[in-house]
Amino acid sequence: MVTAVPIAGRPPAGNAPDAPVLSLRKDAVPQTAGTAMTLDDVVIRTALALGVAVLAAVLSWALLPVDSQSMGRSYGIAFGAALVALVLALVQSFKRKPVPSLILAYAAFEGIFLGVISSATSNYFSYGVVVQAVAGTMAVFAGVLIAYKLRWIRVTRRFYGFVLAATVGFLILLAGNLLFSLFDDGDGLGLRSGGLGILFGVIGIALGACFLALNFKEVEDGVANGAPREESWLAAFGLVLTLVWIYIEMLNLFTLIGDWDP
Repeated sequence: MVTAVPIAGRPPAGNAPDAPVLSLRKDAVPQTAGTAMTLDDVVIRTALALGVAVLAAVLSWALLPVDSQSMGRSYGIAFGAALVALVLALVQSFKRKPVPSLILAYAAFEGIFLGVISSATSNYFSYGVVVQAVAGTMAVFAGVLIAYKLRWIRVTRRFYGFVLAATVGFLILLAGNLLFSLFDDGDGLGLRSGGLGILFGVIGIALGACFLALNFKEVEDGVANGAPREESWLAAFGLVLTLVWIYIEMLNLFTLIGDWDP
């Protein structure tokens, strides 16, 4: 689970990622060269946070099996880690300054959750689902970055408002799907299965791509306006939230469109 406002039927693919609504502080005082945020600062801190998440995911995949004997314990740890990650992200979101230790701890607990649901997806469907989800996430990141650099995507106030409004609607529908799933056969409103699930997954990935554009805009503005170097941690936090959102949506989508043998 992710955080910030990237925020089951099938164990590996039912969790709704939290919308990664985040922005650099508007009251940050412009800094002089040497103390101002640079693009390299953002890249390094994002790589560090992602590295922590990936390491935690690999370890949880290896140490928390999802076979019939250990499934309950592993799922319990995974969803406990997701809850901790959510709390840490909310705490960071309400703080006036980025706290690197909170951001890295969030990445670690999020990685534990992702490792277990990825392992479960691999067991229930195929290892290929995980590979495709990772490749798809990387492709979306690269595609949006190229489109943003070429100015094919322009982040305006209207664009920002549209993305936030669409995300609120998306999360309301997911919450309704989860609520209804508690009272029927687990399928809820059908937003995670069949043709409707595929459409909803595509919408989720599209929203994640829009948030990447917002992330890139925030980084660009922060560097241009001389934001304090510590703000690079907040930029990294936003990027990690968004990438986790996209990865979870990719897992959901590929479990639906693939012809997988359990």
